[in-house]
Amino acid sequence: MNRLIDISNAAVKNVPINFERYLTNEISWNTKLIGISGARGSGKTILLLQQMKKILDQGKKALYVSLDDLYFSENHLVYFAQDFARNGGEYLFLDEVHKYSNWSQELKNIYDTVFELKIVFTSSSALEIHKGSHDLSRRALVYHLAGLSVREFIDFKYDIKFPVLTLNQILENKAATSNQILSNIKIFPVFREYLKEGYYPFFKEFESNYLRQLSSTINLVIENDLPAIHNMDFNSVLKLKKLVSVISRIVPYTPNIEKLAQQIETTRPTLLKYLYYLDKAQIIKILGRDSFGINYLNKPDKVYLSNTNLAYTFGSEIVDVGNLRETFFLNQLSVNHKVTYPKNGDFMVDEKYIFEVGGKSKTQKQIAGIKNSYIAADDIEYGFKNKIPIWLFGFMY
Repeated sequence: MNRLIDISNAAVKNVPINFERYLTNEISWNTKLIGISGARGSGKTILLLQQMKKILDQGKKALYVSLDDLYFSENHLVYFAQDFARNGGEYLFLDEVHKYSNWSQELKNIYDTVFELKIVFTSSSALEIHKGSHDLSRRALVYHLAGLSVREFIDFKYDIKFPVLTLNQILENKAATSNQILSNIKIFPVFREYLKEGYYPFFKEFESNYLRQLSSTINLVIENDLPAIHNMDFNSVLKLKKLVSVISRIVPYTPNIEKLAQQIETTRPTLLKYLYYLDKAQIIKILGRDSFGINYLNKPDKVYLSNTNLAYTFGSEIVDVGNLRETFFLNQLSVNHKVTYPKNGDFMVDEKYIFEVGGKSKTQKQIAGIKNSYIAADDIEYGFKNKIPIWLFGFMY
């Protein structure tokens, strides 16, 4: 345990504290068992360590461990937690829980038997926490960490802070909210920068090699995370890679499942399952008409990449601007709102608002006469009537 304590101390000592993610103030940190899921590279570990630093500064005893450490290949997590608690431990921060094969049972055992210990754990977004061998839904309070919003990107890179905007504020006060932002920053170059390399916090660390690092990160998800979670063999990994390659060239995509299955050389049920896995891993984003969410039994209505940075990673310097606009809107609105595929328009939000996404010359044609309909328009600074600057939706978390 001494080696793990040394690793924990070094990690907390070096964690940056000048920037905190939006989720920090939304988590009920006093809950006994907290789960934080998110895509690889979204910043879960930093969030964990920042909170642990606050706990230590309060004089409480806390420890950070990553469950991919070799120690846990020979030692049970539940016994480790019991020993830590017997020695005065109060908070245990567990990273990469999906790397530990018996995670759900042992977290349940710790919750039920080690009463004095509070646990915060992180997992891949591909891991269905409530569907482990031992259901934690009645015990764990689970949060999801998205990548950076435009608002967070500006704060993180340029140290300019803006308040979070609600959807209602954007729809009803678009001129005032736009003016507040535009008086402090030139939004167009920053927005273009964000679309290409601003979604994952590690952009600061890798700078000019960001897209290459992002490509490596996606490969790790496909080659390591998904096989570990879903017990996939090497052949399935190759088919997943081929599927991502095909989809990335044609998004936004209304899938022909039979044709796509033939291209990937697999069956229809297996293809639907692969699409579901990639959606959970936040490599693609499935859009459906059903407000209750997706599953791997139903054909998706439309398929997007999960975020705009991936369009540059899988493609080239020149990407389809229409694809970027729609991907951005879906990505940002999906964090706190339910987005579905409507009969008219591009997106329905919260089963109430219809949005058409386009450039500054986008007309009302597709949504004419539809109540609560709006245009999310690119290349405009200020909104008017029902036309809203698309970049403004990047300030919602």
